[in-house]
Amino acid sequence: QVQLVESGGGLVQPGGSLRLSCAASGFPLDSYVIGWFRQAPGKEREGVSCIRSSDGSTSYVDSVKGRFTISKDNAKNTVYLQMNSLKPDDTAVYYCAADLGLPVSICLRPRFYDHWGQGTQVTVSS
Repeated sequence: QVQLVESGGGLVQPGGSLRLSCAASGFPLDSYVIGWFRQAPGKEREGVSCIRSSDGSTSYVDSVKGRFTISKDNAKNTVYLQMNSLKPDDTAVYYCAADLGLPVSICLRPRFYDHWGQGTQVTVSS
């Protein structure tokens, strides 16, 4: 059974940092694409970043390029999202999702993912 569990969210001041973790179980991480998504109140779910575990290929939405970094640890079956220089606009519930064989070219689109975690709240506020 595929399971994804996010952790690491919280309250941080603008300019601060957080590292989110997505712990996967029930499947080998190195065969899947893992995406990070976020959803703010009243807004659609947005793709933030994604990584193809087999070769480390990544993609980022323009608004987080240079601030967020996605990485993986196949031995721990965990994907991370390091978020630096956080802004109030980054406030949202962050979700990780997994899909087998998804091309990196479309891995920021939530509709293509079959498996989702429960989400973790990130609040950026002074």
